[in-house]
Amino acid sequence: MERSQVEQRVVKVTCQVLGVDAAMVQPDSHFVFDLGAESTQSVELVAAFDGEFDIEMDEDAALQVETVGAAVEFITASLA
Repeated sequence: MERSQVEQRVVKVTCQVLGVDAAMVQPDSHFVFDLGAESTQSVELVAAFDGEFDIEMDEDAALQVETVGAAVEFITASLA
């Protein structure tokens, strides 16, 4: 899967879980500080990314991913 496809799907899932507009979701957007994710939503994001990409992310490692761009990189690496 191409990185741009991963990015589009990460944006879609982020919007669904956090209830934010897609225009707010940029590669440098911080899930907590910019997009308002609470701790429970962070766990929901990990689960949603698992389902969207049919992968199993290590939850502890995934929770260290703080920005949209970092999530794209993490997921792209998981798919490789």
